[in-house]
Amino acid sequence: MAMNISTGTSELRDITKMERIGAHSHIRGLGLDERLEPRAVSQGLVGQAKARKAAGMILKMVQQGKIAGRAMLFAGPPSTGKTAIALGMAQSLGPDVPFTMIAASEVFSLSMSKTEALTQAFRRSIGVRIKEETELIEGQVVEIQIDRSLTGATKTGKLTIKTTDMETIYDLGMKMIEALTKEKVLAGDVIAIDKTSGKVTKLGRSFAQSRDYDAMGADTKFVQCPEGEIQKRKEVVHTVSLHEIDVINSRTQGFLALFAGDTGEIKPELRNQINTKVAEWREEGKAEIVPGVLFIDEVHMLDIECFSFLNRALEGELAPLVIMASNRGMARIRGTKFRSPHGLPMDLLDRVLIVSTKPYSEEDIQQIIQIRCEEEDVQLTADAANVLTSMATQTTLRYALNLIACGKVVARKRKAEQVGVEDLRRAYSYFMDEKRSVQWLKEQQGSLIFEEVGDAVDDLMDST
Repeated sequence: MAMNISTGTSELRDITKMERIGAHSHIRGLGLDERLEPRAVSQGLVGQAKARKAAGMILKMVQQGKIAGRAMLFAGPPSTGKTAIALGMAQSLGPDVPFTMIAASEVFSLSMSKTEALTQAFRRSIGVRIKEETELIEGQVVEIQIDRSLTGATKTGKLTIKTTDMETIYDLGMKMIEALTKEKVLAGDVIAIDKTSGKVTKLGRSFAQSRDYDAMGADTKFVQCPEGEIQKRKEVVHTVSLHEIDVINSRTQGFLALFAGDTGEIKPELRNQINTKVAEWREEGKAEIVPGVLFIDEVHMLDIECFSFLNRALEGELAPLVIMASNRGMARIRGTKFRSPHGLPMDLLDRVLIVSTKPYSEEDIQQIIQIRCEEEDVQLTADAANVLTSMATQTTLRYALNLIACGKVVARKRKAEQVGVEDLRRAYSYFMDEKRSVQWLKEQQGSLIFEEVGDAVDDLMDST
């Protein structure tokens, strides 16, 4: 049965991103030079030179399309930059290479089977670069004439557009009038109109209008009047993920299902049809596969069924590069009674390239604190920076970084511009770190509700 596979590229729309200060919002890349040598402090990353260089080598192979269906494991203690390095890789990949990030526990909390959740994550990480020919109308606007009806409900109009060789008049409908009004197109602007989607793009203002000071702002871009014919055929390249193609073709509402979130389970028969169609596009030269990256954080939370699925999925033809992170040492494999390094089965460990991260030195911690202060727009006094570094070495790096914002609030109460030692000490007294919390629990022994007393061999407390 013949089937039309839709990619939904003509329906893509711009989405305004909201930015906020997050735990890793200071990461801009891996901080490597042209020879893939790590700089001491660069693009928000500090230290971990070996791990960053290894990530850079893998990244280079991903960008060249030479590596897919491989697995990589970042192993190291908590707060050693495993997730930060993975996010640095995502920033360096660029917009065209898909990067999917999931936490292993997400697989169990979704309203679908574990293997379906992993399959969707895999297919989100595989891009299809589709080449399409589209017709464009490109030229300089000579005149826009809009006529309104007596009631004002309907609008009609004419658009006169020219190149250096020819001039044409087009009749405008309501949709095109709205698009031109939205882009604030005036006579003298150079525009491009996509005939398939009706999208209007303002390329700039014609050099012929450079003396028209009334319509010129500080950021006005001047371009030459296009040459040749007004209607041109142009090759446009779209990159969509395999999962997006799956969703568009599996739901009655089509493209809107991507924004609904609840895509449900997708039938394997449909995926096979899409794979066949994509293979046909590759042979015809219409599309190419872009293997991306799937990052699974806290991978030890997956169970034995998920691990055996990963083993099989990595051998598939359409498989991305899978990067995993774990902070466990010898741990029980979930779903079994066996213990294994990092909580991963030995057959999967045999497939992965393992990159270790080590605890930060005191100098590295001081640099990280300085970077986070710049990101959060907080000024520390020199003594406060030293005290915070000392707190991080005695407690944990994450706890110390959390005190930056708390110290800022305390300093603001006393109307100070800089956070001092007293502000940090006050914040330190308000919020307990893990070690002081354990000590407090020992002091409150027996007074807390539902506290279990006795030896529990199977439920040992995690002291890592």
